[in-house]
Amino acid sequence: MSERLDAKACFMASSAPEAQEALRELEARYGHCPLEDAEVIVALGGDGFMLQTLHATDEMDVPVYGMNCGTIGFLMNEYSADDLPSRLEGAEETVINPLVMRAQDADGRVHTALAINEVSLLRAGPQAAKLRICVDGKVRMEELICDGALLCTPAGSTAYNYSAHGPILPIGSQVLALTAMAAYRPRRWRGALLPKTALVRFEVLEAEKRPVMADADGRSVPNVQWVEIRSEPKVRHRILFDPGHGLEERLFREQFA
Repeated sequence: MSERLDAKACFMASSAPEAQEALRELEARYGHCPLEDAEVIVALGGDGFMLQTLHATDEMDVPVYGMNCGTIGFLMNEYSADDLPSRLEGAEETVINPLVMRAQDADGRVHTALAINEVSLLRAGPQAAKLRICVDGKVRMEELICDGALLCTPAGSTAYNYSAHGPILPIGSQVLALTAMAAYRPRRWRGALLPKTALVRFEVLEAEKRPVMADADGRSVPNVQWVEIRSEPKVRHRILFDPGHGLEERLFREQFA
């Protein structure tokens, strides 16, 4: 027999067996609601599926409550089929804005994609990439020789950025982190903190000899010539967390782990 939810909830799950089992349990217990009628989305899976869900629903003004059926689950809450109505009612909301990437490839085509975590440029050949970095139309670094570079949001600062020794950003901060991967020249360059309003442009130098690919949350563009990135305030992702376990608290814990 179904239990009552105060809000119409649409359950979405990754293809992982654990997530599919959780989907069957929750729908049997709380019923099924079509996505177009949902007042809240419950995403079942890991962080990767959470990102997929947010991207798939970025035109909907509907909060997403994730429950971890994956590995790390940084963006997720602990899985439990019990007390879901009270957990949804008491959840705390965090609003994040994604990055928007524009990238031109070798054929002159311009590709656009959104990234909740980061936009990264990665060398796609045996030689290091050569990048020129401009911020708000001004050249800030004539030449960065590296394996790659990325620009991340506060929400994504504990992901690829942190692995590349970039800083963890407080979730409410109005800044973006620009981080290099294996910088060769300038040697051991530590990156930069930029205003959230900044327009960052990477120009690929010697692109034929040193090919570079661009990636926005797993959406890749090969052989890019230039990439422009900025925050997109018009897109708002609403993520729900259990009280005391929101993104701000998780970012603090990561820094003292």
